[in-house]
Amino acid sequence: MTEKTTTASFGRQDVPIEEKQKRVHRVFESVADKYDLMNDLMSGGLHRVWKQHMVDSLALPTGNRDFHLLDVAGGTGDIAFKAAAKAGDGFAATILDINEAMLQAGQTRLKKKKNIPRPENINFTAGNAEALALQDGFFDAYTIAFGIRNVTHHDKALAEAYRVLKPGGRFLCLEFSHVADPILEKLYDRWSFNIIPKVGKFIAGDEEAYKYLVESIRRFPRPDNFSREIEAAGFSQVRYERLSGGIVALHSAWRI
Repeated sequence: MTEKTTTASFGRQDVPIEEKQKRVHRVFESVADKYDLMNDLMSGGLHRVWKQHMVDSLALPTGNRDFHLLDVAGGTGDIAFKAAAKAGDGFAATILDINEAMLQAGQTRLKKKKNIPRPENINFTAGNAEALALQDGFFDAYTIAFGIRNVTHHDKALAEAYRVLKPGGRFLCLEFSHVADPILEKLYDRWSFNIIPKVGKFIAGDEEAYKYLVESIRRFPRPDNFSREIEAAGFSQVRYERLSGGIVALHSAWRI
């Protein structure tokens, strides 16, 4: 008989399952107003390149054909905004996040955007990736960027992604990964553990939040293992692509 798991990873710690979501919520509530600036500083601006590559991989329609995107853990709107700027008149996006502060930051950003022709087609909604209050088989694409590692139960979130996608719908997940090159890995670890938390303290006033973000990366499964989790949720044509020496991985799959 398999023993039921009662803990979940929170950075380097194992905490009671019911506690993880509360702690993650506090982390992002703390850093919401500086989240985008910190992403630039943490990645040297590379997160913009990675996210654009993710959006380019969607092969968005440029005409009037309806296309519904669900961007989960999308808070400040990066993925949806990039997609909206590129897609045609039939594009609509739902940005879902469990954290209201992140959604508010995204709504503020949208008001300042000049390159989105139909901002009224972008909607923000609060929700939990593990239990989406959304209809079955509605979305053409599901994206989640740097969010899946903060979810307590990957299997539940992946099952929900599968449920809300149309047959023929695309799943894309961009997430930090494990650096393949030993020299790059040492440099990356020094930057991650020694510099990023200090920058987080200086810019966002919260060193502990950024310690968690760094530590959570190291606890996330390697891309081949995560691919198996995606397959277990029912997805087909599961693949991943390492970017920037393996600092991040773009996972792709389809609901057939």
